[in-house]
Amino acid sequence: MQWLQNYWTKEGAGIPKDAPKRTGLALFAEIFGREWWEIVKLNILFLLTSLLVVTIPAAIFAMASVSRAFVEDRNVYLLRDYLDALRAYWFKASVWAFVSGAVLGLCAYAIQTYASYATTDLTYAAPLTVSLFVTLFVAMMTCQFIVISVIESRSVLTTIRLSALAILLKPLPLVGALLFVGALWLAHILLYPVSVFMPAALNFSLGMFAIVFGAHGAAMHVLALSKDGIGS
Repeated sequence: MQWLQNYWTKEGAGIPKDAPKRTGLALFAEIFGREWWEIVKLNILFLLTSLLVVTIPAAIFAMASVSRAFVEDRNVYLLRDYLDALRAYWFKASVWAFVSGAVLGLCAYAIQTYASYATTDLTYAAPLTVSLFVTLFVAMMTCQFIVISVIESRSVLTTIRLSALAILLKPLPLVGALLFVGALWLAHILLYPVSVFMPAALNFSLGMFAIVFGAHGAAMHVLALSKDGIGS
């Protein structure tokens, strides 16, 4: 069984120290090309640890923690790092799931209500539009909350404030990441049944990697500002 343990705990691939630094989509493609097999294994770990359902929030945070290591080009011992993060973020992830689920549920209810009214009265188009933007902002905040949480330990309220600030300062990279995630699942639907194994092999971990990649820069920026006394 030693070979199986080594398979899951070995370091991921690195990059030459003298390689030119890439940015944007080129960097995303480079990291994915280097870590794609680790990302597949991460997807499998996420599915296995989500079987109990109540473990899903912590599994999401653990997946984000490992994805952060990919983005920062740090050594990854996949199974050990994932399980450590699963235990470390259990409480905060549970709070995140409860609060964000409740808020997004209210947002969805508002959208449904105003949309039904707007079909007969166009005066409800304005509150419907506001509801759509608020829902998008909250969804982006939930993503940014995860990323900030796995980078640096702060209180829940401080992390919420920093998440909102990050979205206001640098929204576009995360918007692009969410569009990528949407395209990933759309491809699964359109290509079905050819794509039947996409969720089992890639969709969850690659989607989280994209979100962490898109939110990482803004997260580091607001954390630096908070250390300077801004946004804390």
